[in-house]
Amino acid sequence: MIWLSDLGTMKKHLAYYFSVPVLIWGIILGISPVWAERVNVAVAANFTATAKELAQDFRESTGHEAVLSFGSTGKLYAQILHGAPFEIFLAADRARPRKLEDEGHGVLSSRFTYAYGQIALWSRHNELFNSKKLSNEDVAKLVTGDKITRLAIANPKTAPYGLAAEQYLKKLGVYDQIQGKTVYGENIAQTYQFAYTGNAELAVVAYAQVLGSASGQHWLVPPEDYEPLGQDAVLLKRGQFNGAALAFMDYLKSRDAAVIITKFGYTLEPK
Repeated sequence: MIWLSDLGTMKKHLAYYFSVPVLIWGIILGISPVWAERVNVAVAANFTATAKELAQDFRESTGHEAVLSFGSTGKLYAQILHGAPFEIFLAADRARPRKLEDEGHGVLSSRFTYAYGQIALWSRHNELFNSKKLSNEDVAKLVTGDKITRLAIANPKTAPYGLAAEQYLKKLGVYDQIQGKTVYGENIAQTYQFAYTGNAELAVVAYAQVLGSASGQHWLVPPEDYEPLGQDAVLLKRGQFNGAALAFMDYLKSRDAAVIITKFGYTLEPK
């Protein structure tokens, strides 16, 4: 005969024997199902592919999940000001994370530069230019000539990569001249789509978007022809007590993260 008190004891023993192996394997694999958390990360559109790979590596190494939301830096900044539930902001510039700190939305001293971006010309038409021989003079002739009816750049007011494109075109002395054929993407991802779908013959995009691409052709714009595209991360006040948010900020400074970031065409120092 089994008494009720014995049943309670048996349940405790069973719970112990089933939970211990799970805990041990969690420790061996570096994953804790009990303590794993989620962090909501706002990510600049140019960093989409890189952030996805970083999030996967972060999950595999810590067990935490980074939930990513993409958009232009300016629009993500505005969403944060209006209470969007982000805990980390990976911007495409340094100015807006600094403003979030100054305005009390970012945790002081949490901000750092996680990458430096580069811009490139990209076209789906292989015959449009010879990327190996292109010069700034060639670019000026190309964008003002008859071969280009639409040139896509990101909105300089909300997208730092659009601002870099504007700086470059002004340095070439063609910015005002081509206003009639310039189309503006909401962010750098949409800018690339304009050229990819044929709605523009040429686009100024993030180098990371076209590095290693088998389609079309690209030419890397000389980095001295626009201001350095430093991209800052900042821990937001919503995430200051979230273990996953703190872990992700640390992870972004790690060697593993640096390998992924540079693989996608970013640098860790300005060129």
